[in-house]
Amino acid sequence: MIHETDVLVVGGGIAGASAAYHLAALGRRVTLLERGEIASGASGVNAGQIDSIGWGDKPDLQAHLTAGSLDIFKTVQLDLGEDVELRQSGALQAIHTPEQHAFERARVQALRARGHQVELLDNRAVRSLEPQWSPRLLGAMYSPLRSQADPVKATRAFATLAERQGARVFTRREVTALTPRPGGGWRVSAGAEELAAGALVIAAGAWCGPVGALLGLDIPIVPVRGQMWATPPVAPSVFQTMSSAESIMAWERDPGGEPPFLTSRKGVRLTRHLYGRQRRDGEIIVGGDRDLAGWSATPDPAGIEVNRQHAIEVLPFLASLPVARTWAGLMPFPLDGKPLIGRVPLRPDLWIVSGLASSGFGRGPMAGKLLAEYLHSGRPAAVLAEADPARCVVERP
Repeated sequence: MIHETDVLVVGGGIAGASAAYHLAALGRRVTLLERGEIASGASGVNAGQIDSIGWGDKPDLQAHLTAGSLDIFKTVQLDLGEDVELRQSGALQAIHTPEQHAFERARVQALRARGHQVELLDNRAVRSLEPQWSPRLLGAMYSPLRSQADPVKATRAFATLAERQGARVFTRREVTALTPRPGGGWRVSAGAEELAAGALVIAAGAWCGPVGALLGLDIPIVPVRGQMWATPPVAPSVFQTMSSAESIMAWERDPGGEPPFLTSRKGVRLTRHLYGRQRRDGEIIVGGDRDLAGWSATPDPAGIEVNRQHAIEVLPFLASLPVARTWAGLMPFPLDGKPLIGRVPLRPDLWIVSGLASSGFGRGPMAGKLLAEYLHSGRPAAVLAEADPARCVVERP
């Protein structure tokens, strides 16, 4: 039996689940296929940080993806009744050196001039917000709108909401064949399922490359290993989300090669990167290292230790807590550093929403919504110009 659907979404991460939900809410017949379980990829193993600094005076793509996603998360939690553990906690970006302080001061001035909500705080003010903060630091950039949520619960909430709108969600269905149909649309094989779809949306995260290969296309997204570690559950100790200015300054000056924004390349450390928060269950989760490791999702102990020492510089009490567990995931990094959201003109009725790199969780909800509105109306939002897949998706040689 062949299942007929208007739109078939391949990938059950947060961008794909959001696209499915928003398409279904627009009245489209939608089917979502996920090769594992919903949120079984990077969408389920990230830090759960939502990095909004507001829409600003002239919202660009980044503002749409971050501020727009926060608005959607609030709707999901507050209006649609899905407990995704959303909390607008604010965020602190640690300043370690005078050079970083000058960099952050200029950055805050530039962001505030564009209408974004950030502040430069001295260390006394920071420690009043975060009592465990190191007294040896020089302050922090404070972002009061930045938030946090549980990544697994949030991603699954979008799939649940899609189903409530009439979408069909199939898990453990790996796509093995994608064939254009005469007259338009697609024939899709996935396990025992055979589907016919009017439009096809690739939302396969780090696996967009292999899915593209089924279509004879080169989609320049590569898997980047991101890894994290966690303490045992402890009493409430960390109240904002945290990060560090070190990598932000380093990447501003030299984003690196293709893909950009790595912490290591070919075994050479480029910078340290840091993010973390305390979950509702008491675990403190911290991460930051990102490197090219092929399809390996096995954590690198040396990188975990570098990241742990970085975190201890910010929150010294972490030195007294053991590492209870470590894990890693594969993030979809586009080679040019820009997302891919929109129509792929090399094939009829083909769309993609991916390439959100290390911030897919905090940008995926709005990326899915923008894709859904474009597909439904045929008119892209102006801010999607820089995310146009036509710039980089080519025929495979």
